[in-house]
Amino acid sequence: MRASSTVSAGGEAWAPARVIAKKGQTRCMDRRAGLLFVALGFAWGIPYLLIKVSVEELSPEMLVLARTALAAALLLPIAAARGAIRPLLHRWRVLLAYAVIEVAIPWVLLNRAEQHLPSSTTGLLIAAVPLAGVALAFATGTAERLGAKGWLGLVAGLAGVAALVGFDVDASDQGAVLQLLVVVVGYAVGPFLLARYLRDESGIGVIALSLSIVAVIYVPVVLLGPGLPEVVPSSKVIASVVVLAVVCTAGAFVMLFALIGLIGPVRATAITYLNPAVAIVAGVVFLGEQVTAWTVVGFALVLLGSFLITRRPVGDGGSEDQSRPGGPVEALGAGRGFSVASERKVHVLLATRLLDVLGESRGVQQWPRVPSREPLTGRRWR
Repeated sequence: MRASSTVSAGGEAWAPARVIAKKGQTRCMDRRAGLLFVALGFAWGIPYLLIKVSVEELSPEMLVLARTALAAALLLPIAAARGAIRPLLHRWRVLLAYAVIEVAIPWVLLNRAEQHLPSSTTGLLIAAVPLAGVALAFATGTAERLGAKGWLGLVAGLAGVAALVGFDVDASDQGAVLQLLVVVVGYAVGPFLLARYLRDESGIGVIALSLSIVAVIYVPVVLLGPGLPEVVPSSKVIASVVVLAVVCTAGAFVMLFALIGLIGPVRATAITYLNPAVAIVAGVVFLGEQVTAWTVVGFALVLLGSFLITRRPVGDGGSEDQSRPGGPVEALGAGRGFSVASERKVHVLLATRLLDVLGESRGVQQWPRVPSREPLTGRRWR
């Protein structure tokens, strides 16, 4: 009597047709996740090309204003419709700090650096954010044991940065490299603020309000500084700004939340390794930038270092299954602590562009987190 149904271990009957439907649904989800992964890698790999084109006619400050204002105009209605704005208003202090440290300062310095450096080199140097994340963890006394592979990754990453700075950048451009150093530090500190003070808040709400804050800040900065463009920018610059704001900022975070909802936050960090490759290809194809031997060496070492640093240390008790939606990885606020291993994953995810933001592993409402044995005891900002 095996005809049409079987009883599972949990005592629930299911038909073979339902198994086939479930397999079909899984294949559909895999295709969707693959498409999202490629699209997000493209969206977060081409900003350096678009910035390079935009700063030919726009001041760095004007580009920040245009990018944040347009992206905020797109994300604010979505966040408001989800009721994600009002609960964040009482956290204005930490939101202001986050917006300044993660967006306002890094973006203008990134724009200025791209006036002197190739876009591909900029993308590779920004990929060193995980190294700064580890340094921040040690500085705050929250670092976990890296292990032999972690230390090897740190050394490899630093060697990659040294190869890029020492052999692939002219001495006259070292000032731009220092600006990128500040950008990298800002990109590492931002996720630390998210993890410690905004863990229970809506991800899209934080992004929308942060971009809005920066846009408001840069209105007087532009008017009292370089001023508005005296002539209408060319069509290629206008297109670059629109794509930068709509696709690479607002659209990228929507795709990110959807991707994490399908494959979880840990696996989603692999997007970091695709972004620099896209940046290099885009710079070569569209701007005619040269790829030297030191570019290739630096690229390989930085990505190897990032990969080794962000691997779960041996004995950490985790597995790849933790990254699946519905697995042990919980949304921020669902548990009691936030491990440095998960902080490093957040640092990696924001390696090559705006915010090191992670969405909820089971939805799109909150930042993801990995349960930890040691809860954070830091006082929240109000």
